[in-house]
Order: sequence, then structure tokens, then C-alpha cells
Amino acid sequence: MEKTEKTIITVVGKDTVGIIARVCTYLADNKINILDISQTIVQGYFNMMMIADMKGATKSFGDCVKELDRLGEEIGVNIKCQKEEIFQKMHRI
Repeated sequence: MEKTEKTIITVVGKDTVGIIARVCTYLADNKINILDISQTIVQGYFNMMMIADMKGATKSFGDCVKELDRLGEEIGVNIKCQKEEIFQKMHRI
């Protein structure tokens, strides 16, 4: 089985049309595979969590983080990326 480079991507903000489309288009354009996705809208606020595999990404992790941050600003949401191992260490009980 091939090793993956899992990344946790969270998207939070006021719900508007096209958030999922814009984020997924960015990921597809940069050869980042979505492994799992969950999204909810609570009282007009959008919340999405994705697990993505960056193994085939055409850009570095750092470049993707910066570009997704900029994309979030453009569409009015907060987009954060963390490597899976960092996410797990930060969220240990």
C-alpha cells in the first residue's frame, strides 16, 4: 500500500454560494486528492473539514497553505491546513 501525505484542511465562515466548489477546484488543479470531507451549516455559518492526500501535489505544502489562506480571504472564509501528524499531536487528550 502506498504511503499518503495526509493533510487536515478546515474551512470556516459565513455561508455563501461556491465555497466547496472554489476549495475543491484549487485542490484538483494542484493534484491534491480529497480522501474524506464533512461539512455542516449552523445558523448561517459554514464549517467544512477535509482530509486530503498531498502525495501527488504539484506545489509544496507551504505554498498550498499560503494560497489557500489567500483563497479564503477572497471568498470570505478562514482556511487552515495542517499536516496530519501535527494535527494529532495538537489534539491529544
